[in-house]
Amino acid sequence: MVTSTQPPTKISLAEWNKNYDFTGQTFVVTGGTGVLGGEMASALAALGAQIAIIGRNVEAGEKLCQSIGKGGGKSEIFGCDVLDPEAVRSSATRIKERFGRVDGLINAAGGNNAKATTNDQQKFFDLPPEALQWIFNLNVAGTITPCQVFGRIMAEQGSGAILNVTSMAASRPLTRVSAYSAAKAAITNFTQWLAVHLAQEYSPNIRVNAIAPGFFLGKQNRPLLIDSETGELTPRGKQIISHTPMGRFGDPKDLLGAVLWLMSPAASFVTGAVIPIDGGFGAFGGV
Repeated sequence: MVTSTQPPTKISLAEWNKNYDFTGQTFVVTGGTGVLGGEMASALAALGAQIAIIGRNVEAGEKLCQSIGKGGGKSEIFGCDVLDPEAVRSSATRIKERFGRVDGLINAAGGNNAKATTNDQQKFFDLPPEALQWIFNLNVAGTITPCQVFGRIMAEQGSGAILNVTSMAASRPLTRVSAYSAAKAAITNFTQWLAVHLAQEYSPNIRVNAIAPGFFLGKQNRPLLIDSETGELTPRGKQIISHTPMGRFGDPKDLLGAVLWLMSPAASFVTGAVIPIDGGFGAFGGV
């Protein structure tokens, strides 16, 4: 137990709010053209950060940059596939030339593949290897490669913050999505490993954390959770809601409190943490 004879720290609201002033800082967001990545990029830009969006869909990235610009934010799209190390290194060079430094990295690229999902017609024993490999490549390699490239820049600077996106499926393996659950579990493990490695080998001012979203509606999972004809919950959707104490799916904005905190100086003593954002799904035992 830690005890202290020092009086409590006095802090004003204005001083505390400085933690969330990202003016002059540059953040890289992979998968920034996706729903969740785009929300995180927009929030950071609204608080003064310069955003470098990495994604394959340049057109979608340009639309996001226009949206950010209308709110007074600064952003730029760098067309890049996170599975191509040379392309990521090239993007990093251009980003550093454009913005001078990289203060933070958010790895929001990821997803599942329907071809690797079990159902009545597709049994686990018959899942195609290429679909399984695709999931591991996108989620695991798609996180590790940007960490290598942009982590090197942070190591040279002696500071930086990395945020990975895992899932509640990492700690509570979900039926039907074996490869996705396993890949997200790998990201959780890698996040903790990298947090220790960078702090011990390079600088304690480089932090690595992750968020673990619960169920958020997106293009990939909407057909599994919402009936397209009736708009009602599917049986799987009902099962999920019944196991989520808050009784709803997450909204992308629900991520922002944790994201902004973990990327800010307010979390300066937080590294290797995985923060669940799941409406209580992981805490519920089912009864």
